[in-house]
Amino acid sequence: MLDRSLNLAPLALAAALLLPAAHAQAADQSRYPDWSGQWDRFVVRGLPGQPSHDQTKPWGPGQQAPLTEEYRKIHEASMADLAAGGIGNFPTVAGRAAGMPYMMMAFGPMEFVVTPDTTYILIGWHDHYRRIFTDGRDWPKEIVPTYAGYSIGRWVDPDAQGRYRVLEFETRGFKGPRAYDETGLPLHVDNQSIFKERMFLDRANPKIIHDEMTTIDHALTRPWTVDKRYVLDPDPQPEWLEFYITENNPHLMIAGEHYYLSADGLLMPAKKDQRPPDLRYFKPAKR
Repeated sequence: MLDRSLNLAPLALAAALLLPAAHAQAADQSRYPDWSGQWDRFVVRGLPGQPSHDQTKPWGPGQQAPLTEEYRKIHEASMADLAAGGIGNFPTVAGRAAGMPYMMMAFGPMEFVVTPDTTYILIGWHDHYRRIFTDGRDWPKEIVPTYAGYSIGRWVDPDAQGRYRVLEFETRGFKGPRAYDETGLPLHVDNQSIFKERMFLDRANPKIIHDEMTTIDHALTRPWTVDKRYVLDPDPQPEWLEFYITENNPHLMIAGEHYYLSADGLLMPAKKDQRPPDLRYFKPAKR
């Protein structure tokens, strides 16, 4: 039973005080762009090979990445290993996360969730999400290394029209190995990469998002800038497929060696004259 002696005035006052705060938050949210929907990789027709870091150029050597001589040779060795049946400098094929910058290839669909404090990029492929903090924080004293890295940034209103249009952010704090593409185009093994990005809607076509990404890495002779683009799916209720690279993946790593699982479920070599793995814990088959 309601206690009529209860003084409801303080509760009413508290509710009244919360209303302006909620209104201010809603008004603040309106300053941010609408990037909702499903975004896919911008495909440049006629380019050979798999998806590339610079979408305007072919993958692998066609990227013309400003690699140091040491890392150019690492890339050449990676492609030679691929030609021989190996996985080269791209261990992601065996089921591990790809990390930055490959995770922004948009090989699978992406979704942007924009809030005042954090922008999330949800990814449906090798990797699953990026989290970009825009709450004004500084870099932490220590960053726990991850494949996606740690991102902080800010929203910018370059036209001074009261609405944010550009997201500027920087990402550090990586672990590896990581590569730009499936030919094993390499980043430095020290994992000291820094990525500076500017994301914004195309002025002429708001169904395109630009991601101007600059890579600073010790495997490069200079910073490398590309304009990655993503296209909005016209379906207002697109299908969100689920992908896990470990599911039905025939590539196996055993003691650091790459093998392949045949269609009938048997282990087979990936390279010519490859030795079998150590079978000391298995009894020899009876003949």
